[in-house]
Amino acid sequence: MATFYIRKYVLVMAIEILIPLGSLFAQKQQYSLQELVNASVNNLPVLKQKQALTNAARASISDVKHSFLPLVKAGEQMTLGSDNSLAGSYFTFGITPSTSAGVRNSNNLEAATGNLAVVYSEYELANFGLNDARLKYAQSFVNLQEADLKKEQYNVQMEVSRLYFTILKNQYRLTADQQNVERYQRVFTVIHALTASGLKPGADSSLAKAELSRSRISYNQTFGRIGQLQEQLSFLTGIPAVQLRIDTLIDQSVYNHHTIPDFVMDTLNNPLLDYYMQKQKVYLTNELLIKKSYLPKVVLAGAVWGRGSSIQFSDQYKSLATGLGYQRFNYSLGVAFTYNLFNGLYKKDKLAINRFQIEAGYFEQQQQKAALHSAFLQSENLLRTTEANLLELPIQLHSAEDTYGQKLAQYKAGIISLIDLTNASFVLYRSQTDYIETLNDWYLAQLDKAASTGNLFQFIQTIK
Repeated sequence: MATFYIRKYVLVMAIEILIPLGSLFAQKQQYSLQELVNASVNNLPVLKQKQALTNAARASISDVKHSFLPLVKAGEQMTLGSDNSLAGSYFTFGITPSTSAGVRNSNNLEAATGNLAVVYSEYELANFGLNDARLKYAQSFVNLQEADLKKEQYNVQMEVSRLYFTILKNQYRLTADQQNVERYQRVFTVIHALTASGLKPGADSSLAKAELSRSRISYNQTFGRIGQLQEQLSFLTGIPAVQLRIDTLIDQSVYNHHTIPDFVMDTLNNPLLDYYMQKQKVYLTNELLIKKSYLPKVVLAGAVWGRGSSIQFSDQYKSLATGLGYQRFNYSLGVAFTYNLFNGLYKKDKLAINRFQIEAGYFEQQQQKAALHSAFLQSENLLRTTEANLLELPIQLHSAEDTYGQKLAQYKAGIISLIDLTNASFVLYRSQTDYIETLNDWYLAQLDKAASTGNLFQFIQTIK
């Protein structure tokens, strides 16, 4: 019931003290919070960057799947050189040319040609779950990038929403400043007439003029602040600042369109928490990938090749053209079992590193949960305070309005001094600004509560 009266007072007082800004913003298109949020999502380069990274992660799944295909290599080479060799084995180290046959009791530096074409294929028949682990790791990284994109979008939406309410507050403040200027203008007009007739001292006219100037300065500062905030909003949304005008609570009914639901904590769909959960899953799938990477492999290998040489089987050197064709053909097929005997040590080291990453990810996730819970409690406390104040502020404002009206009549009648009148005007202005600040605090508290509980999207939908 208390909440009903709070919203009723919000509606009534907004209509009473906050007039539309009309001609001041007439040249600007009016945007709702939802429209501004949508514009920011489609405009900011950082969000497009995150989307591109997400697309890259998705593309990596195809890359992983294609890595499961057999290895097939084809090569063909033609050579010109000598053929001298000795019996015995050696390691080529990848740079020593191979010499076939040519074992004789002396060197023969006569040139000979050779030709060799090879097709080689290799396929892992069994790797004991490594392929599945690779796919799961790639998918977990996609989920992480998608969560990072949603988190960034969520943060941008919060920033846009906060700017929206801050601009809204300053627009209301500008209205209150305008009313304050008009009050001092009326006071100055009355005093000027009274001093001109000799009923009031000239000092009153000077003091009233100083107060009028001060109220105009306050108006100018608020007007400039709105321009700065609109530039910030323009940066986020891509909408030129000269075209920006946000809709206001006085344009539509607060009671009918701004009923804020009582949001509860959502730990499953909160983008501010889901990112850390997905990060933890990456570490867990990487643990599985490490374990599978160091298991044995069963490999099927096969090759076919053709070869020609200008040196015949009897060690006779024929014409160089003889070696350019293919003279012998061979094939080979085999199954190999491969395992690095030090894989157990390598796996242990990698798992130790990953285990600490999992532990760090767990604490990072707990830290974020605690931060969100703290933000939720703080917003709840602020809501209780602002709702209590919104019950008192109408009383303060009505009293200040009555007092100002009485003091103005008393000053005209010569009962009080100008100081008393300006004090009453200041109290009325302060009552208006207190209401505006409290109303803004209430909306910001609702925003923080919705954001911390993972219900920002639903909150934005209520502000229409």
